[in-house]
Amino acid sequence: MSVDSFKYLPRSLTGYFKSQPITRQEPVPWTPLAKPLNESKVALVTTAGIYVKGAEPPFDAEREKREPMWGDPTFRRIPRDVEQGQIGTSHLHINNRDIQLDMNIQLPVHRFLELETEGRIGSLAETNLSFMGYQPNTTEWREKYGPEAASLMKEEEVDAILLTPA
Repeated sequence: MSVDSFKYLPRSLTGYFKSQPITRQEPVPWTPLAKPLNESKVALVTTAGIYVKGAEPPFDAEREKREPMWGDPTFRRIPRDVEQGQIGTSHLHINNRDIQLDMNIQLPVHRFLELETEGRIGSLAETNLSFMGYQPNTTEWREKYGPEAASLMKEEEVDAILLTPA
């Protein structure tokens, strides 16, 4: 099955994005796991624009519609005890319908709680995070929201993060 990364973008932007060079950061930033996975606290991070209804606002899709070269750089907190009915999605570039049916396809909270029960991971973090994956300009994310998210993970003594990109 092929994935059309531009399906939900205005057609006028498809050519622009396809022509953009992709630069790879070398070396790839990597931190080895300091202890066995079955003793580690794991957090989940997604770029699917998921939020908890009533807890925090949706990502700003209206501004993105007005300013197609802007993506909401903020993040949302997703608690480990979140239920499917509490989940909202606000991503303009992916099929939100599937996430509305089963959030675990993008943020596998319930699968990781099962792994915790089985002893395969030490625990799932109390707070997991969701970002909007569409970031044409990463400056604000790199300078403000990325460090805030990292600080939150450090405060919760997270040992490992599983990133599920949208």
